[in-house]
Amino acid sequence: MSDNFDVIVIGGGPAGYPAAVRAAQNKLSVACIDEWKNADGSPVFGGTCLNAGCIPSKALLESTELLHRAQHEFATHGIQLGSIAFDVAAMQKRKATIVKQSTVGILALFKGAGVTPLQGHGKLLPGRQVEFTAHDGTRRVLQARHVVLASGSQPMELRSAPFDCRRIVDSWGALDFDAVPKRLGVIGAGVIGLELGSVWRRLGAEVVVLEALEQFLAMADGQVAKEAQRHFKKQGLDIRLGAKVTGARVEGEEVVVTYTDAKGEQTVTFDKLVVAIGRRPHTKDLLADGTGVVIDGRGFIEVDEHCHTAAENVWAVGDCVRGPMLAHKGKEEGVAVADLIAGLYAEVNYKVIPSVIYTAPEIAWVGQTEEQVKASGRAYKVGNFPFAASGRARAMEAAAGFCKVVAAVDDDEILGVHIVGPMAGELIAEAVLAMEYSASTEDLQRTIHAHPTLSEALHEAALNADKRAVDCLNR
Repeated sequence: MSDNFDVIVIGGGPAGYPAAVRAAQNKLSVACIDEWKNADGSPVFGGTCLNAGCIPSKALLESTELLHRAQHEFATHGIQLGSIAFDVAAMQKRKATIVKQSTVGILALFKGAGVTPLQGHGKLLPGRQVEFTAHDGTRRVLQARHVVLASGSQPMELRSAPFDCRRIVDSWGALDFDAVPKRLGVIGAGVIGLELGSVWRRLGAEVVVLEALEQFLAMADGQVAKEAQRHFKKQGLDIRLGAKVTGARVEGEEVVVTYTDAKGEQTVTFDKLVVAIGRRPHTKDLLADGTGVVIDGRGFIEVDEHCHTAAENVWAVGDCVRGPMLAHKGKEEGVAVADLIAGLYAEVNYKVIPSVIYTAPEIAWVGQTEEQVKASGRAYKVGNFPFAASGRARAMEAAAGFCKVVAAVDDDEILGVHIVGPMAGELIAEAVLAMEYSASTEDLQRTIHAHPTLSEALHEAALNADKRAVDCLNR
């Protein structure tokens, strides 16, 4: 095997492996290095997303939502099931199968595109050399014309609640519980915390979510956050805002957590504690001295708008660089860099990156929140439409939530779309496409949407921005 490549990608997650595949599609010689090992010691590609994040969490969310619907909704449809039981082991087995299918699929993609997969650790040396250390300890030095750093991120740890991988765990550990904890604590009411809390609440755990911020889902539109919080409370998630954790200690089979809030110091006891306060770039032992790559004060690799680092022909994409830590953002950066290396045109439009929280109801948004537009001083208008007025949503027993469109008054451009409700993560795609083309609310208003569909709610929200919503009889 050659030790010289046109492109070497360090990292085989959702930013790295698409970069490798696209570079190979562009007729370049490519190697992709990844050091991930699963809990059983097996080396796999896919990074956190496929092995311990996006994919396994969605598998468990789907299983537990079906259980919740069977317990609380099916009778409304006239479906009588009698007693309903669940098998955590079977759910975990299904999750593992889905994960394996996904990771094996990456190797198939590599084979089809002609990418050389290398499982082990990659370290950038000066002069675009890469030291590759295989899992068996053997080392080789590879040479590349271009290097793409896609080393990803890892869970942040709280000094006051360090992981013990048994009682106090990160998000990966929370996906692998073999039994339902009676009392589950979650530190962090962000995307990961809410999704994990929802999984185990549906299975019967008493879930308390401790969030240091006073505002719930501060990154989301305020109206959407308020609606979502109301539904989570109805589902039994005990979300405590302004709760700053000061300590966590394991006592036998329990975790005792102390935190402060407006009432002073509080103590609460759990069987398991999940720390989901966010993620930080994973750059340990990634760079040798003298590479020219710069890491900022927060641990991110510094790049320009095209993901080029300060070193010649060295690029960085995904969670290890600025911007939202989202798999789809990383993927588009990886693909764009691979095209730029091949001399093709490419760019990433950071203004229209969608975000999704896969709870029930789902939450999704793209663009600016109403609060952000208001703060900018630009005159704006808002259109809302509730799923309670959607015939399709009512037929699905999923009439919670609404669609919201925020647009400029002067030129009618859509500035942001926010959805809380059924299939929000799918519905947001139309808004992303519209905003990619700088569409106006009139463009959405004049687009024919099939009836009855959930997408009609977005159509009506656009109409409502001009007080022209017509589906009023169904309200």
